[in-house]
Amino acid sequence: MKTYGLIGYPLSHSFSKKYFTEKFLKEGITDARYELFPLSDIMELKALLDSRSDLCGLNVTIPYKEQVSPFLHNKSEVVAATGACNCILIKEGKLTGFNTDVTGFEKSLLTLWKPSQKKALVLGTGGASKAVLFVLKKLGVESTVVSRNPGNGSITYSDVTPGMVQDHLLIINTTPVGMYPQIEDCPPLVYDAIGSGHFLFDLIYNPEKTLFLKQGEERGAAIKNGYEMLEIQAEESWKIWKQ
Repeated sequence: MKTYGLIGYPLSHSFSKKYFTEKFLKEGITDARYELFPLSDIMELKALLDSRSDLCGLNVTIPYKEQVSPFLHNKSEVVAATGACNCILIKEGKLTGFNTDVTGFEKSLLTLWKPSQKKALVLGTGGASKAVLFVLKKLGVESTVVSRNPGNGSITYSDVTPGMVQDHLLIINTTPVGMYPQIEDCPPLVYDAIGSGHFLFDLIYNPEKTLFLKQGEERGAAIKNGYEMLEIQAEESWKIWKQ
């Protein structure tokens, strides 16, 4: 039996286990299973790998998309460029890192993105943010990173003026702010500066419509959550694992 799984912390509301379990059943894949491996510290990964010779692949989520890098024997070009990995192929004891978030985000974004949306505010500086920035650069979108803490080329939320919000027609939330169960939270932006020319994309999928997205929708903006992105990146991970 080949085992695949997800590492991160916490993993109480995981999309991946349900998705892959249903996929294996639907497609008659009887020699594979998908498990959750909540690791309170990335250093626990070594013990996991040592104890589970049946592991053939892992997905990586918050907060380890960047911290997993030292464990990788090989990296795809995208992982090398972004420093973020969300998919690992385990073969003959070697770990190769990939970033399927990039493909998932790009394909999902392009269903609603308009070339007029040439400037973006990217909320957050974690591993998911790195994938988003990689795609936006490819599309020629000028990005400004917003973080709770200044530094590393980012600005703080208090630096974001109403004029900046009006000028940046694409706003992407890569943070967990607003995710279940804290559904009454949203990134601290001047939402009244958002209009019908905006596109708000939230990588969160639970709840389906975060307060961040509701704020945009109420003001006529196009909105999208992260569910389609998750589905695409999951399928891209499977393509890598079964090669």
